[in-house]
Amino acid sequence: MSEFLNHHAENAGYLYEYCSRLIAGDNGRALYDQYQQWIDQVDAEEAMAVLDRLLTSEIPFDQVKANVGKIMNVFYKPLNSSEPDIPGSGHFLYWLMEENRHAEKIMQELKEVLKTVQSAEETNLPGIFAAITRLVNQLKSYELHYIKKENILFPHIENRFPAYRCLQLMWSFHDDFRKSMKSLEQILSSEEPDTTQLSREMGKLFFVVLPIIFREEKVVFPVALRYIPQEDWEDMMQQSFETGWCYVEPPQVQKENNSAPGLAEEGVIDLGTGLLTPVQMVLMMENLPVDITFIDENDEVRYFSGAKHRIFPRSKAIIGRTVQNCHPPSSVHIVNEIVEAFRSGEREVAEFWIQMRGRFIHIRYFAMRDEQGNYRGTIEVSQDVTGIRELSGEQRLLEWK
Repeated sequence: MSEFLNHHAENAGYLYEYCSRLIAGDNGRALYDQYQQWIDQVDAEEAMAVLDRLLTSEIPFDQVKANVGKIMNVFYKPLNSSEPDIPGSGHFLYWLMEENRHAEKIMQELKEVLKTVQSAEETNLPGIFAAITRLVNQLKSYELHYIKKENILFPHIENRFPAYRCLQLMWSFHDDFRKSMKSLEQILSSEEPDTTQLSREMGKLFFVVLPIIFREEKVVFPVALRYIPQEDWEDMMQQSFETGWCYVEPPQVQKENNSAPGLAEEGVIDLGTGLLTPVQMVLMMENLPVDITFIDENDEVRYFSGAKHRIFPRSKAIIGRTVQNCHPPSSVHIVNEIVEAFRSGEREVAEFWIQMRGRFIHIRYFAMRDEQGNYRGTIEVSQDVTGIRELSGEQRLLEWK
């Protein structure tokens, strides 16, 4: 086993040298010839380890991201020729791969329709744009695939595989997909869509969706299968039904038994201003009209409220995960700024408001301190205030609506 690990470490070291020199601008052909013997042997674990090392080096994140396509193109042949274990029907990854097959089908249909745009007569363009719009709308559901990866799969990999930081890179590409979908929706909403803009944005979309599928199935999934134990996969499958699936109908699994230890009726907790049973506390938190997440003083997620009023996706896999790993790379610096301001005592509250799917969302962060004023964590509270913003005048009498 030690020989196997040493071999991996040695290969990853040479591959890191190759990639860092490639990013620095060294001659690609000469570099490839120099490092070909290690490139030809690269496997999924080494690919993740190399990207992890690049991301923890002094090379800026955006520079690594800009070159990851070039790196994965070089690694393509050995990774594609590998034959990793294929999970059987019913496995969490099996259904993720089924979603990928449907996404690939949509992308292929889009490719065929887009070929006709430039040569089409003007009278035929409305029909072609309608077909593109229909396919883009179908692809919107694919975001559920990324949400399950970010909130269910990624935390388990982080817990089991130390060189996990390329997952943040993949999350950044997920966000590029989201940006492209918004841009395409705006372009296609025009009475006369700009074909140049459409072509450019579609190019971005193709360079995100299809490469991500390859990296999932040839790098991330094989590593996950090797390092994550069976009981974790069963838990992930259970959690997946709350997030939802796109294009597929996986078999239903038995619902979890919520009568877990600590939620029994006996015993009460003294809250200072009242006595509540654990069950009453859970019910109270679950029925507040807000989405609550609690991060402790070590920046680890310890609690989030249930699905009844949830605005942003959550899964139990994030419990114990650092709050930094729960956010895309583009917003981690904001998270750190808030937490550090709370920890130092400089600030007590941070708030934001956004518009999402036609709703107005108010997001607030509160510093939590003990009686001595010591920082003990951060509470995030998100609320849909669309209806509240529309209130006017007074309503002093009960009026059921």
